[in-house]
Amino acid sequence: MINQVTLVGRLTRDPDLRYTPDGKAVSNITLAVNRHYKNASGEIEADFVHCILWGKTAENTSNYCKKGFVLGVTGRIQTRNYDNHEGKRVYVTEVVAEGVRFLSTKPASSREAPQASHPPQQPQTVPAAPQREELPFA
Repeated sequence: MINQVTLVGRLTRDPDLRYTPDGKAVSNITLAVNRHYKNASGEIEADFVHCILWGKTAENTSNYCKKGFVLGVTGRIQTRNYDNHEGKRVYVTEVVAEGVRFLSTKPASSREAPQASHPPQQPQTVPAAPQREELPFA
């Protein structure tokens, strides 16, 4: 069976880096991914896809990315469910990231010196992505 997904979208908020009790880094992000068509009023709609990042991928994304950055995410779709505090069953579909590409260029202020609160652990150089939006089905 094949379970593979590739997304390119913008972060809807800053990544939230946390650690499990055994010390593994984990981060939850949401990507706004534009659809390839316009709605009845002529606007482009977006899907908001929840993604889970683990390990160095979670740490690097948290250290180098913030709200509005464009990311490319490859991974697999995962579904799970749980009972919330009201006793209702909640179903969740999310992407477990296996790879993340930083597609935004760094702002000029962050090129000069890294911030003390997020020391870089591994410098990453990413070429600038073309700035175009194609709507092949519009």
